[in-house]
Amino acid sequence: MKITIKKGMMGMLASLALFSSCNDFEALNIDPNGANDQQVQVEYLLNGSIIGAQQDPHIAERIFVLYWKTAGRQQLGGGIVNGAHNDGWSSDYYSRGYMSGWLSGVYAAVDLANERIAAGTQAPYTNNLLQVARIWRAYLLSELSDTFGPVPLDGWQGENPSYSSVQEVYTYLLTELREASEALDMAVTVPADIRRFDPAYGYDFVKWQKYANSMRMRLAMRMSEVDAAKARSEFESAATKPYITAADDMFSVAELGTAYSPLAGVMTRTWNAFILSSTLNNLYLGLGGITTQTALGASYNDYVKPADYIGIYYPNHFATATNDPSAGYWLDGLPEVIDPRAYASFAIPGDFNNAQFNFNPDQTTARNTTRNLLNADGTTTFKTINAAFTWNAFAPGDWAAKGSRNQVRSWAGSMPRLVNKFRDGNNRRVFFANWESNFLIAEAAVRGWAVPMSAQAAYEAGVTANFAYWGLSAHAANYLTSTGYNRVGTSVAWTHTAEPGNTHAMQFVNGETGTSGTVQIRYPSNGLYKDGTVRNDQLTKIITQKFIAQNPYLPLETWSDHRRLGLPFFENPAVEQPIVTLPDLTASNFMTSSVKFFPQRVNYPSTLRNTNEAGYNQAVSALGGSDAVLTPLWWAKQQ
Repeated sequence: MKITIKKGMMGMLASLALFSSCNDFEALNIDPNGANDQQVQVEYLLNGSIIGAQQDPHIAERIFVLYWKTAGRQQLGGGIVNGAHNDGWSSDYYSRGYMSGWLSGVYAAVDLANERIAAGTQAPYTNNLLQVARIWRAYLLSELSDTFGPVPLDGWQGENPSYSSVQEVYTYLLTELREASEALDMAVTVPADIRRFDPAYGYDFVKWQKYANSMRMRLAMRMSEVDAAKARSEFESAATKPYITAADDMFSVAELGTAYSPLAGVMTRTWNAFILSSTLNNLYLGLGGITTQTALGASYNDYVKPADYIGIYYPNHFATATNDPSAGYWLDGLPEVIDPRAYASFAIPGDFNNAQFNFNPDQTTARNTTRNLLNADGTTTFKTINAAFTWNAFAPGDWAAKGSRNQVRSWAGSMPRLVNKFRDGNNRRVFFANWESNFLIAEAAVRGWAVPMSAQAAYEAGVTANFAYWGLSAHAANYLTSTGYNRVGTSVAWTHTAEPGNTHAMQFVNGETGTSGTVQIRYPSNGLYKDGTVRNDQLTKIITQKFIAQNPYLPLETWSDHRRLGLPFFENPAVEQPIVTLPDLTASNFMTSSVKFFPQRVNYPSTLRNTNEAGYNQAVSALGGSDAVLTPLWWAKQQ
């Protein structure tokens, strides 16, 4: 049977040659439209799809960084966090060169494997490659759906497709993952020259099966708030089968430096600062009982501030129209107690001897830690701040005049920034980690579902696994017993569920007068979860730890958990003046919470509307609301 490679796959096939010897692809150095079935292999198509989906620097900056990491609150950012989107970015991601191409490739792999099995010309391992392709296709469709909403299940073959609702997509994906996992034959082996065409697992089918079952748990849990019965049934079934439990089972793909290619690290562009988000910082501060001196050593002692000190209050220079509990304050030192993963993830400003401090060629400002707060005239200096060895993070949003008077808040040299190991393209991009399986099991147990571990055992295993990933295992045991609250009122210890109260006293300095005082700092009320009355129950602990653990490679998951549960606490964007793209967030309600204050999805690209109007209309109808950033998906909170 002749296999016709569609034009949209030509670029993908060409890119494969970058990662294998010329001899391997001699037969492909012809017009792909004329390739026959001996010149195209299932493993080539699947390899091309997996490699492409690592996201080259062009699309990674737009989707992974500016959409997912910003919406998922792993970094300070604007755009989508303020309710806006960029049609060009969405069009690029959806296009044949990117997601449509990756899906075309994996659909072609499925079709080719089925054709060869039907014709009796398959290799001994072809059926297993078919199941791997189905598993990978399920991941890609979930990524696309979790970004946009309704997507096609019958498309990606060069024709205008029809669109399925998110509920239909999830039902399909769960079935695919179950069937593919069950159809894998663990006795089958793949020759070495074929194994290298799988950049994730090298065609270790035991690991592919674990990934399929873990993905099934992830997607089942996503449905937990809208179809609890289906979610429970699917999750309990998947949890009886092998799933990702060990570090070497993780689904991850090696990055290959910073040179422009699909395997360049997703966070390698030098002009992206990756500044610590206020959301993440409020979770870190005070959490876990590990002191800065313990985490970093005695050489940092002189910079550490007391645990009950919040900083210098500059209400005319830092936004206060937000429910960020740290709003308005500048911490002129390092916190006494902080989750030790904070320092492993983000470099302290001015800490140039830190081997992980990132000096990007386009971020020479990273060496400049001195910046000014300006007077009302916007030109003369009110106060000069040296941010070296300080630790701060601030709410996004519209800072109005305060922003124009503040040279500090988004300056690379004055803010904690992502460490070099994630910037230099020499890491592994994580798609699914062992800690996530554990946190999913913990959540399922809290819900009363039948799972193989207790909620506490799974929770603690998840934390321990992530501490091991960061090389911080020595701190894990003490961390897990801590009853100290972070800035949003959550502690670590599983059995410690006492609520923190509404406020706590902290010391501060008035930046205008220089006088010291005591202020009652509110633990924020998260109205998206149990009407804001609960800050320290066990589900909040699970999602807090899951959020921290997913940094920095899984921002789509942190965004999805917040959309699904309203956890962990996300501070509202500052509204020092109205944000046109967040019309429901105002100066009178910024201390409350609403799904209307947070992005829920990405608008469909205009190219879809222009090239397939019927499909676009079908997608919007299935979405159940307008094609807008603030329209919730089927499985997300609706109000």
